[in-house]
Amino acid sequence: MSLSVPFLGYGLGLRSAYYQQILEQSPAVDWFEVVSENFMVQGGKALYYLDAIAERYPLVMHGVSLSIGGPHALDPDYLKQLKQLADRIEPAWISDHLCWSRGNAHQLHDLLPLPYTAESLEYIAGRVAQVQDVLQRPLVLENVSSYVRAASDEFAEWEFLAALSRESGCELLLDVNNVYVSSRNHGFDPWAFIQGLPAEKVRQLHLAGHNDYGDYVIDTHDQPVSDPVWALYQRTLEHIGPVATLLERDDHFPPFEELLAELHKARELGDTVLAGRRQCA
Repeated sequence: MSLSVPFLGYGLGLRSAYYQQILEQSPAVDWFEVVSENFMVQGGKALYYLDAIAERYPLVMHGVSLSIGGPHALDPDYLKQLKQLADRIEPAWISDHLCWSRGNAHQLHDLLPLPYTAESLEYIAGRVAQVQDVLQRPLVLENVSSYVRAASDEFAEWEFLAALSRESGCELLLDVNNVYVSSRNHGFDPWAFIQGLPAEKVRQLHLAGHNDYGDYVIDTHDQPVSDPVWALYQRTLEHIGPVATLLERDDHFPPFEELLAELHKARELGDTVLAGRRQCA
């Protein structure tokens, strides 16, 4: 299952704090990423703003509660609503996280890591196929930040992502910040992670911030992008070429102008790297 998708450029996460400014100012943002669950409703102000912004900008859907690796059956009502939202706004793609976030009865409101085993691979590939059958498009899965690993792991995380993409046809959302956070917490080389992914399967990149406590790093998505993550982002673009980049902020929202300035930094860095690649080609 494959769709031809153009390079979207540089985007922002669509957050309610900025709805009105986006409509009033039409800022220089190439596209917006929406949290799917925020708009899986029957009506109201959220959908009003979504429809208005969708008339002006390309959109991408990003979910947080699919729980593709969970022990429960996939929720058919959730998938139906997800498909209905996709039909409404025609996103360039639909993503969620390679994790589990539900038990059999409760949503845990966290993105929890999986055991990277052959059994998990077979299980999750089957569930990805179910989701893709409903959506009629590839599912895009993101690497999460993690703080523990399973003792039973048979793959490195990047090996598991690569194998899952081969087995299921899913595509990948590479969160550069999450790679850095996990590399610090688990002691692996973040560049080995990125090099280990199939570059042709990387549909999107995320940039975000974290809190660094020295011995460990907590992924908060509420800070500016750090210098080490900017450096890793530059190296990633040099390696994989033009992939849509999303600047993600989930809390401690700054004035919109500050967020636009950070996005402009990503654009300048990205455009410089990609121009250099074209010259060398």
